[in-house]
Amino acid sequence: MRCYVNQLKTQLNKGLNPFYLVMGEEPFQVQSCTDDIRNNAKKQGFDEVLKFSILPQFDWNEITQEYNSLSLFSDKRIIEIELGDQKAGKTGSNALKSLAQHINPDCIVIIKGNKAGQDVQRSAWFKALDKGGLFIPCYEIIANHLNTWLNQQCQNLSLDLDQQAKQFLLESTQGNLLATHQELEKLVLLYGSNAITKEHLISVLRNQSKFDIFDLSDALLNGNLKLIIDIISNLKNNHNEVASVSWAITRDAQQLFEMSNAMQSGENINQVFKAHNVWKNKQALYQNALNRIPFSQLKHILVLLAHFDTGFKSGTLVSPWQALAHIGISFTQAFNAPLPIYKED
Repeated sequence: MRCYVNQLKTQLNKGLNPFYLVMGEEPFQVQSCTDDIRNNAKKQGFDEVLKFSILPQFDWNEITQEYNSLSLFSDKRIIEIELGDQKAGKTGSNALKSLAQHINPDCIVIIKGNKAGQDVQRSAWFKALDKGGLFIPCYEIIANHLNTWLNQQCQNLSLDLDQQAKQFLLESTQGNLLATHQELEKLVLLYGSNAITKEHLISVLRNQSKFDIFDLSDALLNGNLKLIIDIISNLKNNHNEVASVSWAITRDAQQLFEMSNAMQSGENINQVFKAHNVWKNKQALYQNALNRIPFSQLKHILVLLAHFDTGFKSGTLVSPWQALAHIGISFTQAFNAPLPIYKED
């Protein structure tokens, strides 16, 4: 059964389902929904959590065995399956269908993945789990919905931001919900329930090196090689999360690719900006990048990012920061070389 993000807590209050399909391209919402499910389940005795990341050649029998076995540590358990972009395949499909056919009341399964297109939703395993569970699609939040989301987060955290401060925060984080929420949590520590203006926010953001992650986006769009390398080095030295940086780079690359593809199909630049919700103060940056980076190079950058994601998750990428710098260079010039620093099998 489909359940939208804003309906999840109501559904959880009605009782737990055996299966949850949390899927979408917005990582903050995917993680928030997963946390809500896990926390609610923990209150009802589901104390043990087993996590599986699906990679090529994954043995699906591990999940089947764990689902059907008794735990040594807890009477009830949660199994989290990180599907990502991977397909279940025939073996995975059969394993997931078997879970739906033999429901274990002492086990909850949460499957997390990227956008569930019609091909996924029509698959036999998805239909089987959806029949007895909840499908929570996590769509990207844009335009007025982004303002609504921010207002709700401020209310939840008892924060008093004026409208200019809210707009500035959204522009600074470029709609990245995870980064926005992290800043809201910091504002709670700094200001509590006191009124917060744009000037307060400017002061906070200027003193935070982690916001170089958004400076990195500008540097990539401008093709400023020295600044790209300096920012990536700064992010590394300040112990930023590799996953957050790669997510930001991937978002820029994917958006540029889609915009370039639309322009090649005959759409004018204003139509493209509107369709992709590009902020007015960012349009010149995007136009510069679209004029500078060939479509073929954008395709190559996306291939590099896909290889990076696979290598990082599988642990075969020894130096992820060097690999990110390598990808950053590809925004400035034709640099059609494979990612460096891999472990030997």
